[in-house]
Amino acid sequence: MLHGISASISKSAFAALALTMGVSGAVFAQDWEETVAAAAGQTVFFNAWGGDERINAYIAWAGDRVREDFGVTVQHVKLADTAEAVNRVRLEQQAKKITGGSIDLIWINGENFATMKSEGLLFGPWAEHLPAFAGVDVEGKPTTVLDFQTPTEGFEAPWGMAQFNVIVDGALAPDFPTALSDLTDWAAQNPGRFTYPQPPNFLGTTFLKQATLALSNDPDALYAPVDVADFAAVTAPVWAFLDQLHPNLWQRGQNFPVSGPAAQQLLSDAETAATLSFFPLEGPALVAAETFVEATVVQGFDGGSIGNTHFVAIPFNSSAAAGAQVFANFLMTPEAQIRKQSLAAWGDATVLDESRLSAAEQSALLEATNGLSVSVGSVLPEPHPSWTSALEAAWLQRYGS
Repeated sequence: MLHGISASISKSAFAALALTMGVSGAVFAQDWEETVAAAAGQTVFFNAWGGDERINAYIAWAGDRVREDFGVTVQHVKLADTAEAVNRVRLEQQAKKITGGSIDLIWINGENFATMKSEGLLFGPWAEHLPAFAGVDVEGKPTTVLDFQTPTEGFEAPWGMAQFNVIVDGALAPDFPTALSDLTDWAAQNPGRFTYPQPPNFLGTTFLKQATLALSNDPDALYAPVDVADFAAVTAPVWAFLDQLHPNLWQRGQNFPVSGPAAQQLLSDAETAATLSFFPLEGPALVAAETFVEATVVQGFDGGSIGNTHFVAIPFNSSAAAGAQVFANFLMTPEAQIRKQSLAAWGDATVLDESRLSAAEQSALLEATNGLSVSVGSVLPEPHPSWTSALEAAWLQRYGS
């Protein structure tokens, strides 16, 4: 597994690479102080998922901070699906709009990053040369430089860690299973008390991937491109599992929540007894916010839970590449990472090497989480990104309305 990428490329190499991509090498050739100076007064159109008010509030706070310190304005363009932004950049490339792009920064990972990287839609490499990147734990958290099996190679900057988990109302479901193979029996005994967001929502799709890894006779196939596998054979157990599970889901599996927050609302209203999350601290954070009951617990899965890193990337034709780098750099600073991990803010785990933080920063990070763990057990790497769309398409064909 990849544990790091060299950060010793010369400025002249940066400029040469940028010019071969048809992008100005000016920002690559500048040192950090010059990048900061170039960023002053720029507006960064940050295209990021906008479906969670706590995350939106965090982005607004971070934008306020970079405006105060660097004169950079961050405009959050709220997306329902990151693919919207990817398609917009692709259309601009096809129209030969190599400067003045409408998007300056994208919250991204997985299949969307692999697509943009392979199609030459990204500016860079840049991320590993930001000052704050030196604090990222690339050894202990290798997904900070390996995105769904795709090496980042400096084309995106990490800003948070995620691990798939289940938030359970311990009073309603004290016996909620940690083995997916037991979920069908539990649902049969507790009809209507569980559901999952409809793919292609990322939580619903991850549930498909988690179930496929847990139930398939050939889970290793998911770590190679989907087109080299016998898709029908690899996925047959998960469709059999879902065929048995769906009749006992909320609304008999005829309807599914459209998003994570929609599924959370069902748990908050006690319509269901459990919901899915990508942030192990999200459950405690929502208890603190009095959204969930005190009896709420967080569980992983037997055999490990899928984990990944989420990133920000700059499109090849960004109008504010310097400002985007300044904002991305701030997102990796101890100040921003401590606040992001806080139960009072987002509850999203840090990408930093905590051992390299100051004593005061380590104390603040621990205090931010009330001493709770950001892990739910061992981490399963994300499958190859090609499995994402393949599983989504198959699910929609079988179960979509």
